[in-house]
Amino acid sequence: MNTTTTPDDGAFTLYDLRVEVVAPEGAKLFCNAKVGDYFELRGEMLHLPEGQGFSIYSLGALLPLLAAKQRPTDANDWMSTDAEVACPDPHCPSRFRITRTATRVFRHADTTAVVHPSKASKQNP
Repeated sequence: MNTTTTPDDGAFTLYDLRVEVVAPEGAKLFCNAKVGDYFELRGEMLHLPEGQGFSIYSLGALLPLLAAKQRPTDANDWMSTDAEVACPDPHCPSRFRITRTATRVFRHADTTAVVHPSKASKQNP
């Protein structure tokens, strides 16, 4: 995969993410997770290790944040510094640590059927 971009090639960069269950030692978790359980997000694809599940309720709480966490953000933006999300069950002490692990380059034309406005004006003079 080409990892270099130029302003005119329609490229953009996203972070790959690892989301891992963390909790205080000995804590009882109610989301059926175990400390160390994780999934990875590579582009739009979610990857779980063989034989491991992940609660749909926990995933539902995380999904709105993942697309934002994948994008480059200002160093002062809380999305750049805050890495842990609480379990949606208020009685569960687990948290989900989101770590940016790598970058991946995508091209606009490969991710949508919508022609980018900068290209549309060239197609319809």
